[in-house]
Amino acid sequence: MEKIYNDYSSEGIEIHSDSFRDDTLLRAGLKLNHLRMIVTIEDHAQISAAAESMNMSQPAASRMLSEMESIVKSPLYERVARGVVLTPFGLALAKRARKILLELREASREIGELRTGKGGSVFLGAVTAPAISLVVPAIQRVTRAYPGIEINIEVENSNVLARELLAARHDFIISRIPDELNPRLFTSHEIGVEKACLVVRNGHPLLEKGVASLEDLPGYDWVFQPPGTMLRRKVEDIFITAGVPLPENIINTSSLLLTLAVVCRTDAIAPIALDMAQFICGQSSKAGESCILPIDFELEVKPYSLITARERAMPPSARLLHDMILEESRNLLLHDSRP
Repeated sequence: MEKIYNDYSSEGIEIHSDSFRDDTLLRAGLKLNHLRMIVTIEDHAQISAAAESMNMSQPAASRMLSEMESIVKSPLYERVARGVVLTPFGLALAKRARKILLELREASREIGELRTGKGGSVFLGAVTAPAISLVVPAIQRVTRAYPGIEINIEVENSNVLARELLAARHDFIISRIPDELNPRLFTSHEIGVEKACLVVRNGHPLLEKGVASLEDLPGYDWVFQPPGTMLRRKVEDIFITAGVPLPENIINTSSLLLTLAVVCRTDAIAPIALDMAQFICGQSSKAGESCILPIDFELEVKPYSLITARERAMPPSARLLHDMILEESRNLLLHDSRP
C-alpha cells in the first residue's frame, strides 16, 4: 500500500506520496478551472460567492469541487456555519494554484507586450497620500522615458490593498501591513509618514473659532473610512486618549468622492490625507467648496511602506516604477529635511 504523510513546516503543509509524482494530477484530470476554483473558494469562503465570481451556478461549483477531491483523493474543504474553509490539503493546493495562475498571467502579459511592442504593464495599489505625492511624479518620469508603459492604479485603504497583493492582483503596494496579517508574507521598505487633516465645507460654524479643539468636534456628523482602517483608528485613539466622547453620528464610506459630497452639503467633518486635501480644497469645482479645518492637535498616521509579496518576483516594468517611487520618496525626504 502506498504511504501518504504530512510534513508540517513554517511554509505550510506539503503532501508527500509515491502517488503524487510529476504530472499525476494533470493525468488524473486536474484543469485550470479547478485551480481557479480552489483559489476563489479560499478568497470568498463560500461556494455560492465563488460560483458567482466564476460565472457558474452553485451546483456546478459543488460538482467541480467533488471532481477535484476525486482527483486529489483527499478532502479539500469543510462546511462551517458561515460557509466553507479549506482543509490542509485544500490550502496546500490553493497555495500552489495561486502561484501557477500568477505565472500564467505574467506569461500572458509578457507575450502581449512582445506582440504589441509596448513597454509593459504595472499593477499597483496605494493609500491616498503617497498616490499623490510619490506615484504621480514617478509616473511622469516613467512615461517620459518609456512611453509604451501601461500603469494600473488602485487607491484604497491598507486592509484591502494588502489582501489584493497576496491575491496577486497587484505587483506592489504603498500602504501598511495590517495587524491581523502575518508580516512574514511581505517584504517592506518604509518610505514616509502620512499626515492627515480634517476637512469641512466653506462657511462651517467651526471656522468662526479660528482653531478648533478636540472638545468642539463630537457634536457634529462625521464621515469616516470603514471601521478598522488606519486613519479612522488614529482619530478614534485621539478621542479615547483625551477622554473626549467619540462622535455618534457617523457615515462610513471608502469613497473619497462621496466623502467630499457629504462634507460640502452638510456640517459633517471628515479626516482625509493632507496631500489630498491640499490638492482638492480651493479648486474651481463643488469639491473645492471644502477647506481644511485648523485644529490644535496633530493627526499623523502610521508610516507607510513600499510592500511586495515575499518570494514573488516583479516583472521589469513593475520593478522600474517601484524603484522610481523609492527614489521620489528619498528626494521628498531630502526636501522636507532642508531648513
